[in-house]
Amino acid sequence: MTGHPRLNDKDTEELPRELLELGRQIANLPSEYQADMGRVYDQVVDSARRRRRILSLVQEALSQLRLDIKYLMFDLQVTRDERDALRQDSSED
Repeated sequence: MTGHPRLNDKDTEELPRELLELGRQIANLPSEYQADMGRVYDQVVDSARRRRRILSLVQEALSQLRLDIKYLMFDLQVTRDERDALRQDSSED
């Protein structure tokens, strides 16, 4: 057997190599052990997928935050420049 029967190609791309190897080993167990270990393995796989999704969401949020900060820093600098220009104009009068 090449892997756990419940895994498809998409799953193998997103799971750690060690977890895939564990799935192969479970698939080679006798059927009485395979059922029990398979349930636990499925829980571990679900947990790994959930962690990967959460990590992806956090990375996206951080990227958006960085972009927002850049825009805010630009806006702050433009506002300061405008303030300084107005002060200079008012002091010349």
